[in-house]
Amino acid sequence: MNPMARRMFELVEPIGVLPYAADEPNETMFALGFTNYWDIYFAGRAAPLGRPTAEVVDALFYNFAPGEVARHIPKVWHTTTPEAATAARQAGCVAALRRILGDRVPTPELARATELLTRAATSAPPQGRPMYAALLALPVPEETLARLFFAASLLREHRGDGHIAALVVEGIGGLEAHVLLALDLPLPAVQFGRLHHLPAAQIEAVVDGLRQRGLVGGDGWFTEQGRAVKRRVEELTDDLAARPYEVLDAEERDELVRLLEPIAALLLAAQD
Repeated sequence: MNPMARRMFELVEPIGVLPYAADEPNETMFALGFTNYWDIYFAGRAAPLGRPTAEVVDALFYNFAPGEVARHIPKVWHTTTPEAATAARQAGCVAALRRILGDRVPTPELARATELLTRAATSAPPQGRPMYAALLALPVPEETLARLFFAASLLREHRGDGHIAALVVEGIGGLEAHVLLALDLPLPAVQFGRLHHLPAAQIEAVVDGLRQRGLVGGDGWFTEQGRAVKRRVEELTDDLAARPYEVLDAEERDELVRLLEPIAALLLAAQD
């Protein structure tokens, strides 16, 4: 496993996940006129793509059950525009960062972390990275906290594009990926947050497909082959996620780790 890419994932993810882990982004999105969380999710994340069809969003997001995306795309654009959704999501995440980071916000350390992270986040080739490319086409914000969130979002989507590629290589579908993640926690698939809303028969059909391929045993848990597949997916995901950080030299990467560690710790504590 690529230790540098894995460590950067651990430190950047608490920033990139803010739209789903803090109250402020929900509040700014609800203020646009939305009335349920999943409209907010699809409007906020799909906004950099413009107005693609549900089929395109489903393909790019990869891990939703059949028909789920179409319940929100293109309906969300009757409520707001992609531009307004992007601005609202950013404003909410900036407010969350300001609340959680407090006295760290005006420090040179946070400014330096933002500079290094932005340089890394904007350096990778966009080819074969559709979600990353869509976000990369947007202007880089000038304000420090907005730029910090933007950089983390870029790196999150860059990693996500690579993760989907790794899943495709192993022949793992979107719902199957949720099952593998659940079992890795370890948690029964029917209890996993991204699956438990689905009909039990649908979840069992996904698990049964993995069982027939020898990835899940009769007890519903990983086989050795299943664990090996999950491990290969994670290793390839890390390898594919390393490219943005290659623009930084070794000293800069070490510096970025040191600067992000207290930021990530505060964000994780707030999310708990």
